[in-house]
Amino acid sequence: MKFPRKYLKGKSVFIISLCVIGITSLTVYLTGINYNRSITSNFYLSLLIIGAVLFLFMSYGLYKGIGLSDDFPKFKTFKKGEIIAQSGTIPELPTIQAGDGIGGLIMSVLLWIVMTIVIFILLILLEAVFWISIFIILAMLYWVFFRALKFVFNKSATTKGYIWASAAYSFSYTVLYLGWIVGIVYLTEIWP
Repeated sequence: MKFPRKYLKGKSVFIISLCVIGITSLTVYLTGINYNRSITSNFYLSLLIIGAVLFLFMSYGLYKGIGLSDDFPKFKTFKKGEIIAQSGTIPELPTIQAGDGIGGLIMSVLLWIVMTIVIFILLILLEAVFWISIFIILAMLYWVFFRALKFVFNKSATTKGYIWASAAYSFSYTVLYLGWIVGIVYLTEIWP
């Protein structure tokens, strides 16, 4: 009797991985307060914890024959320029001359109120751009992370039930996925 292959959803794996990264960072920070470790030592410790969790997760998934299903939302209906029009021109701002009397004082107060409202609106737009940027960065990370794990779990059909083959694949992919980060940090540490 052949059992159906188990599939994990990409979104749930990504959310769990963000939680693991957050908990790891918090753990390293809280344990590092009393030991005065350097930033690179904390970074290496974080990568060690993340690498161990990644290795165990991939080993278990490969051993059990788990696949990864793509449930990432499609953004093909998004059209460039629909949210903010791209006219390419900046409107001319008027210059306002006010005297030094009561009229100038009233005009200054009114301009102050208008500029406060404009700055408030610009800050709201800046916040929207910030959150859109965060969303795009998370979407890129999700895609890279999903593609990397999908590539690993494509081997699960051949490693299902073989613990040593699962561990060997997991170890090699863990070294591959985290080794370049360790290499970059090491090179920046020894660079004069």
